[in-house]
Amino acid sequence: MKTIDGKARTINEILKGKRYGIDYYQREYRWEKKQVKELVDDLTEQFMQWYRPGSQRSEVEKYGNYFLGSIILSERDGNKYIVDGQQRLTTITLLLLLLHRRQGNRLDRVKLEDLILSERYGERAFNIAVEERRAIMHSLFVGTVPDTGDASESVQTIVARYQDLEELLGEQAEDIDDAALPFFCDWLIEKVYLIEITAASDDDAYVIFETMNDRGLSLTPLDMLKGYLLAKIENVGQREQATRVWRERIESLRKLGKDEDTDAVKAWLRARYANSVRERRSGSENKDFERIGTEFHRWLGDHAEEIGLKSGDDFFRFIHDDMVFYTRQYERVRKASIKPEDGLEPVYHVAAFNFTLQYPLLLAPLSFSDSKEVIDRKIRAVAIFLDILLARRAVNYLSMTYGAMSYAAFLIMRDIRGLGLAELVDTLSKRLDDQGCTFDGTSDGRRSGFDGFVLNQWSKRYIKVLLARMTAHLEQASGIDSSAAKYLVEGRGRYEIEHIWAAHPKRHRDEFPSEADFWEYRDRFGGLLLLPKSFNGSYGDLDYEKKRKHYVSQNLMAWSLHEHCYERNPGFLSFVEKTGLPFRPMEHFRKADLDERQGLYRQLADQVWAPARLNAERGSA
Repeated sequence: MKTIDGKARTINEILKGKRYGIDYYQREYRWEKKQVKELVDDLTEQFMQWYRPGSQRSEVEKYGNYFLGSIILSERDGNKYIVDGQQRLTTITLLLLLLHRRQGNRLDRVKLEDLILSERYGERAFNIAVEERRAIMHSLFVGTVPDTGDASESVQTIVARYQDLEELLGEQAEDIDDAALPFFCDWLIEKVYLIEITAASDDDAYVIFETMNDRGLSLTPLDMLKGYLLAKIENVGQREQATRVWRERIESLRKLGKDEDTDAVKAWLRARYANSVRERRSGSENKDFERIGTEFHRWLGDHAEEIGLKSGDDFFRFIHDDMVFYTRQYERVRKASIKPEDGLEPVYHVAAFNFTLQYPLLLAPLSFSDSKEVIDRKIRAVAIFLDILLARRAVNYLSMTYGAMSYAAFLIMRDIRGLGLAELVDTLSKRLDDQGCTFDGTSDGRRSGFDGFVLNQWSKRYIKVLLARMTAHLEQASGIDSSAAKYLVEGRGRYEIEHIWAAHPKRHRDEFPSEADFWEYRDRFGGLLLLPKSFNGSYGDLDYEKKRKHYVSQNLMAWSLHEHCYERNPGFLSFVEKTGLPFRPMEHFRKADLDERQGLYRQLADQVWAPARLNAERGSA
């Protein structure tokens, strides 16, 4: 083997002025939203450990480093080719591209263009120089997203992940605001590292790749945990049984998707055993909660005796009983988060908020001795609590990212661990009362709740969730078969947020002399509906009076604007009479009508996210 060079390099060193090729036999770009979200959450969490508002940019040099893994390159004819790592480098490039656009022309912007593309002999090319990607990367660079329906898999995935990143960065806007943005860009390119392994030939590069991936060097924390636990079981029969049980559980979890086996173990260990969390100040060291998330195999080795693992029998029971019970429950709730399941619908509702921390929280109160009914009630209680909490945070523009919520999630998880059903409901109810965040606003007066809730880049995904839940609730309560999933599904037939007012301020000049006032009012929550994309394309530009008749064929929330909804519609009329909600047809939709509709939405939301739902789970169990 010829010379091999391995060195830790910053993203700046890896990408600035560089150009990499990908051989034709390389796989397509296939990262999914889950991997992108994990990357953004990890980067944000690490950055926020060090960033302090009001500090000087020079302080970034003292921030902690972050390691993103390795890439393997080969050199051929004076050019570098990516053998392993193109998924990561492509995603980092998309992130840099979005950060470049988000900075705009601000004077303190970090120059990221040279990390995205470079120029040689008057020809510009992107850092990953693949001809089929050039057009789409250029479009994204200049700020346009063309239709890619007939494009290759890689191109379609690039656009999808770009849009995911845009959404995720929007969610992070409270942490990484305009003031923090240049600090984050500096840290990302100067303090985030990759190990660059460069071989002089393709043959050598692939030997390295195969060695790292097929001969033991790529053992995952899960592999190492398995080896550690089984080695502690001296009885051969027990060890064989534990090995079989472990294999069956891991294979079942892997059917859920990539990394689900690892995520299940993290959720189980956090739910059962994490007793400490990193302090929220710069430079604090990782504690149980964080270590289980990054190195649970080492954490368990350090804490085995503390959690009762002393003899071979203890280690056997740890796999045979503990691991089996909690990973089975994880598998149940993960399936319910992907597709609603009878009795576990609240789990799907929480997942719709993209809140990945729910799984250790759902597992925390469960015990081996719980009956199936009690387990389901406990899971529902925690999910209902989270659903209410997240809805309240959404209307108050409070961040729900991993970094913003992990500390609070740990405290809740610790407080509800192993609780009986009645005590669990009491604890969660008190938590809701103590949050200082309701649909009326925040207790410190900084947020105005429903009154100030409007559509913007941050709130867009949450507004879709809220409208889906409210529309489904209205229909179900009126005797119509419906579910939030119907309105949240992506792909063909998907629903989109529609403004009741078309984008024509001149039509409302008598009420809004200023166009800016019109645009702001148009985005208020009460002026929005969920309708099929095809409907929006056909009728969205019409005057309200003209498109109102087309609402009759749509969901009940839209239909309720028309008088036909109040004729021979016993289920809906009974619901209105029973609840007293001020539904009424609206022949015109002016400013006062929008305000009235906003109030109606607020009252409907109070029903959908009523804290009384928690007490209903107390039952007689």
